Order: sequence, then structure tokens, then C-alpha cells
Amino acid sequence: QRQLVESGGGLVQPGGSLRLSCAASGSSFSITTMGWYRQAPGLQRELVAVIAGGGSTYYGDSVKGRFTISRDNGKDTVYLQMNSLKPEDTAVYYCYADEVLARHWGQGTQVTVSS
Repeated sequence: QRQLVESGGGLVQPGGSLRLSCAASGSSFSITTMGWYRQAPGLQRELVAVIAGGGSTYYGDSVKGRFTISRDNGKDTVYLQMNSLKPEDTAVYYCYADEVLARHWGQGTQVTVSS
């Protein structure tokens, strides 16, 4: 059984930075891809960033140039470095980890950027 534990959310001013972490425990199967979604009140869930086991990455258009996803495969941990934060980045951020037949989710962490 795998569990994902998120940390690093908080309240920041526009232009500030936060670093989110998501650590997976358990290793019954290999994790292939890890990433981050976010969901703001009244909006649909939005894919923020993805990183594959080999290191290839994808970013949503709204965060390109500001966010960086990275991964420590030895620890099954994914990070999201968020710079130049904007009020529209305010959301609950959820990490995920994919195995062959399952997607595991973190508990979510609140990121609030003041206006």
C-alpha cells in the first residue's frame, strides 16, 4: 500500500515563492509518473506539472517559466518549486503518483497568494 504525504503550502504575497513536497511510502510496485494538480473554488481541476521516471517534464501553460517540478526517485518524492506567485495560483494542490494499475493521491495542501 502506498501513501502520499504533502507539505509546504501556506500563505504568501504576490511575487513570493513556495516549495511543495510529496513523499510516497511503500514500494510494492514501481512508480512511473508523478505530478501535481490544483483546484480553486468554483473551477475544474487543472493539471499543473508532470514528471516521468526518466525525467521528462510537462507544465501547464499558466505556470510555464514560474514553476519547476523535480523528483528524487530514490525517495519516491516529487517537488514543486513555485516562484513569482500570482493570486490566480491560489488553490488546493494535490500530488499524485502513478503505478501500472492505480493512481495514488496526496491529501492536498492549501496555497494562498494574497491579492
